[in-house]
Amino acid sequence: MVHTQLDGDLFSQMVFLGAAKLRTNVKMVDALNVFPVPDGDTGTNMNMTFTTGVEELAKRQSPHLSESAQTLAKGLLMGARGNSGVILSQLFRGFSKSVSGKAGITARQFADALKAGVDTAYQAVMRPVEGTILTVAREAAETAVRAARVSDNLTAVMEKTLEQAKLTLSRTPEYLPVLKEVGVVDSGGQGLVLIYEGFVQALHGEVVDEADHGQQVASVAELEQLVAEQHNAQLHMKTEDITFGYCTEFMIRLADSTEPNKKAFAEPLFRAQLDRMGDSLLVVSDDEVVKVHIHAEHPGEVLNYAQQYGSLHRLKIENMREQHSNIVKEEATKHDSAVAVPVAAEAAAPQAESKRLPYGIIAVAAGPGIAEIFKSLGAHRIVEGGQTMNPSTEDFVNAMNGLSAEQFIILPNNSNIIMAAQQSAALVDVPVAVIPTKSVPQGMTALVSFDGGESLDTNQATMTAALAQVKTGLVTHSVRDTKLGDVEIKEGDFIGIADGTIVTAQADLMETAKELLRSMVDEDTGIVSILLGEGTQDEQGEALLAQLTDDHPDVEAEVAYGGQPLYPFIFAVE
Repeated sequence: MVHTQLDGDLFSQMVFLGAAKLRTNVKMVDALNVFPVPDGDTGTNMNMTFTTGVEELAKRQSPHLSESAQTLAKGLLMGARGNSGVILSQLFRGFSKSVSGKAGITARQFADALKAGVDTAYQAVMRPVEGTILTVAREAAETAVRAARVSDNLTAVMEKTLEQAKLTLSRTPEYLPVLKEVGVVDSGGQGLVLIYEGFVQALHGEVVDEADHGQQVASVAELEQLVAEQHNAQLHMKTEDITFGYCTEFMIRLADSTEPNKKAFAEPLFRAQLDRMGDSLLVVSDDEVVKVHIHAEHPGEVLNYAQQYGSLHRLKIENMREQHSNIVKEEATKHDSAVAVPVAAEAAAPQAESKRLPYGIIAVAAGPGIAEIFKSLGAHRIVEGGQTMNPSTEDFVNAMNGLSAEQFIILPNNSNIIMAAQQSAALVDVPVAVIPTKSVPQGMTALVSFDGGESLDTNQATMTAALAQVKTGLVTHSVRDTKLGDVEIKEGDFIGIADGTIVTAQADLMETAKELLRSMVDEDTGIVSILLGEGTQDEQGEALLAQLTDDHPDVEAEVAYGGQPLYPFIFAVE
C-alpha cells in the first residue's frame, strides 16, 4: 500500500500495532537475557513503557501528527522503565521534536525524524554501548534516510528500515561477545524490531481493535470497590484541595446509533472526552450498558455528553466538598472523645508536615525487610521495585512531588533503574542527585556515608566514592542451560553472582551460597551482611553465619531479613 504522507491518525495506528506486536512477544524478549536468571525484564520494561505511551495516545489521539507524536512522547517519558524503556522513550522524544508543528510529513521527513530520535537517545546515554537497541535504531534510521532519497513511498521506506533493523539485530553478537557466548541477540534491539514490524503492518492497512489500545478496564465489582476506597481516602486531604467537587455516577443504556440524535458508542473516544472533564474516571462497559464514575466540577456537562449515547439511569451526584467537611467533623469528634487530643494540636500537625526538609532521600527497594533497613538508615521514601520490577520515571517524580524537600538524593540500587532515576531529575524544579548504586548493598553503603550538613555536590561525590567499599553477592536460580566463562549452568541450578560475574552454579542452594561467600571474603574483609530472601529460613542464614565465623573469626557478620523475591541470599561484603 502506497503512503506518501504520514498524519496523526496513521501514526497512531502504527503505534497501536507496534504495541500489540511487542505485547504478544514479551516473554520471548525477556528470555533473551544474557544471564539465565528469572528476572530477565527487558521485554517487560519495554512493554510497560510503550503501553503507558499508548494509553496516553488513545486518550488524546489527533489527526495532527505533531500533537499525536508529542502525546506519545510524553507518555513514554513518564512511563519509562529500565534502560531499554528510557532509550525507547528518547527515540520517540527526538522523533516528536523533529515533527513539531507539522500536521503531516513525507517519507523523507519521517526518515529524518527517526534519525533525530537516534541522536536524542545517544545523547541521553552517558556511555553508549554498540550491539544494543541503540545500534539497531541507528543503522535502521540510516537506512531509512538512504531509502527516502529514492522513494517517496512511506511504506517502502519503513520496509527497508525494518529489514535493516532485523539484519543489525542478527549482528549484535558480533558487537558484544557475551551475546555470542550465550547464543542470543540483544533483547532491547529485538523489542524495537517488534515495534517496527507493527509499523509495517499498519502501513499495509492492518488495524488494531480500538478496545485494545492498552486500556485496562475494571469489572463492575472492582469499580464499586474503587469508589468506596476513594471515599475513604477523603480523610487524607483538605476540603480546599478538591478540584472537581461533584462525585458523579450513572449508567447509560446504550441506544441504537440509528435513533435520532444518538451516536455509536466507542469507549476510547468516550473515555478521552470524559477525561477532560474531571478526574478519578472509571468506565465499565459491555454491548448494552456503560457504568461511569467521575469527579467533575460541572456534572451537567458530563451528563449532557453521555446522553448522546443513550438513556441515563441510576444517577447519583454528591457534593464532595460538603461531604468531606462533614466526614472531617465526624472524625474529629470521634478522635477527640477517644483520645482527648485538643483541636489545636490536630491543626498544628499539617503545618509541621509542610515544613521543607533540607534533603529528601528516596531509595528503591524490593522486599519489606530491605525497605525497613533503608528507612532506618534515613531514607524518607521507598519506591517499590528492583530486579523483578523496575520503577518508572513517573514513580520517581511522584515520590519527589509527595515529599517537600529543598533537594533530593535518589538511590536506584539497580543498574537497570539508574537511567529512569536520572530522567526524573529533569522533571522536578529542585536539585536532584542520582547516586549510581547498582545493588542494595551499594545503596546501604552510600546512605551510611550521607552527611546532612554537607552540600548536595559534596554528598554526591562522597556517596559515589563509597560504592567501591562494598562487594555484592547474589544467589538465585537458573531458568535455562547455558555456559558463561568456565561455569556450566543447568536449568534449575542455583547461581552465585559476585559483582555481576557468575562464579558458581550448583544444584544445592546452601552449597552455592557457601561457595559464593568463600570467593568474596578475604583477609581484607571487615564486615559481612547476609540478607535473607522471601521464603529463606532463619536456620539457613545461621548456617552461613556459622561457616563464615569458622573461616574468618575476625570478620564482623550479621544476618537480617530482606524479604526480596527470587534471590534467597544477598551478601554485602565490606
